Amino acid sequence: MALLEVKNLGISFGGLRAVDGFNVNIEKGALYGLIGPNGAGKTTVFNMLTGVYQPTVGTFTLDGENLTGKSTLEIAHKGIARTFQNIRLFAKMTVQDNVKVGLHNHVKYGIASGVFRLPGYFKDEKYLDERAKELLDVFGLYGERDYLASNLPYGKQRKLEIARALATGPKLLLLDEPAAGMNPNETAELMETIHFVRDTFDMTILLIEHDMKLVSGICEEITVLNFGQVLAQGKPSDVLNDPKVIVAYLGE
Repeated sequence: MALLEVKNLGISFGGLRAVDGFNVNIEKGALYGLIGPNGAGKTTVFNMLTGVYQPTVGTFTLDGENLTGKSTLEIAHKGIARTFQNIRLFAKMTVQDNVKVGLHNHVKYGIASGVFRLPGYFKDEKYLDERAKELLDVFGLYGERDYLASNLPYGKQRKLEIARALATGPKLLLLDEPAAGMNPNETAELMETIHFVRDTFDMTILLIEHDMKLVSGICEEITVLNFGQVLAQGKPSDVLNDPKVIVAYLGE
């Protein structure tokens, strides 16, 4: 059984069918790409898989559990985390506190314990600090843990966003155009980071990307969306040479 199974997923906004009949199966541990021209519906798929949008039709399951119609919070607890095309960090919080936000579902103390600083509060806060430092160390950000997130260079902000997503303890990580705005050196480092995350955390990754060098360099399979519908699926070498895909990107 695939980790993620998506069947006939679709959504309409008024009379516009933004995504229509989207199907994909992603095996555990896979590095999978979702590509297509601007406006093809890629981020809309991510928004449905994370509960931002509720599908009009279709279903999706994670590890055999149907998550269709669940809230964003419920889906996060079940094991889907994401990053965004435009980096969404808490800019005026420290690097370490950004990761601690991702660890929120590991906190057990209640409001009263937090307000009155009861023993349970300090125990959980100590765990969160230690776990956040461990993740930052893994991503080479430990030395900047007390910096404001806004003061990190662009490439490290991307790393921090991925670290925060991993802090939730996901089974599936969704990366929305992680290479957007990066120079070639930063993109090459990002490719290494994505491989590192998959191997170190035994993670399944689904990414949206326009950088075809990155896609062909790290993805084992890809799906192409065009006007909300699946245009092609398969190995990158086959899909990227498909005449239909070339026309969709470049025109006739």
